[in-house]
Amino acid sequence: LWTSFLMMIINAVMGLVTAYVLVRYSFPGKQLLNAIVDLPLAIPTLVTGVMLVMLYGPQETLGRFLSEEIGLQVIFASPGIVVALLFISYPFVVRAVQPVLQDLDQSQERAAATLGASSWRTFRKVVLPALVLPIVSGSLLAFSRAVGEFGAVVIVAGNIPLKTQTAAVYVLGSVESENRLGASAVSILLIAISLLVLLLANGLQKLWGSR
Repeated sequence: LWTSFLMMIINAVMGLVTAYVLVRYSFPGKQLLNAIVDLPLAIPTLVTGVMLVMLYGPQETLGRFLSEEIGLQVIFASPGIVVALLFISYPFVVRAVQPVLQDLDQSQERAAATLGASSWRTFRKVVLPALVLPIVSGSLLAFSRAVGEFGAVVIVAGNIPLKTQTAAVYVLGSVESENRLGASAVSILLIAISLLVLLLANGLQKLWGSR
């Protein structure tokens, strides 16, 4: 839960920045970046886990540098779970914010600039309020997706009890050890959490539609 929540906060900021860049700026490779955003939805999550191990593994250059020079272990630790969840959930906020940002009338932004407002003040006072609900809605969808993630997490987490064992991985371990009661209990909890989050996200989307 806490790794999914941390991912949700980071993803809200990264998704907003990415959507803003894609909508408001033109640059070489823009279409490629726009396509890459959806890449996590197109590839198996197990492949995502393998890619992260090849990049941040303790025997790889980057992973060894982070471990030896900074003291940060990514694979088989909580940071690896957060990175994996970030990758698989990245498109949700971007695709929730992007169409709303495209439909915004920029006349208010130009008026604010004419009145002497800085770019940051214009964004904070004019643009951001219109994007709050899409950001929250997309972030909740990303959280719901991340809570039950199995494929990428089981590769990078290492399934260490009380350290990197996530709920979905615990369910697999319980099934393999014939602990059906434990697997059922955690599965029901995951379903309940995801259902509540999705209901909240749908409610926010309806609120946005009515506004």
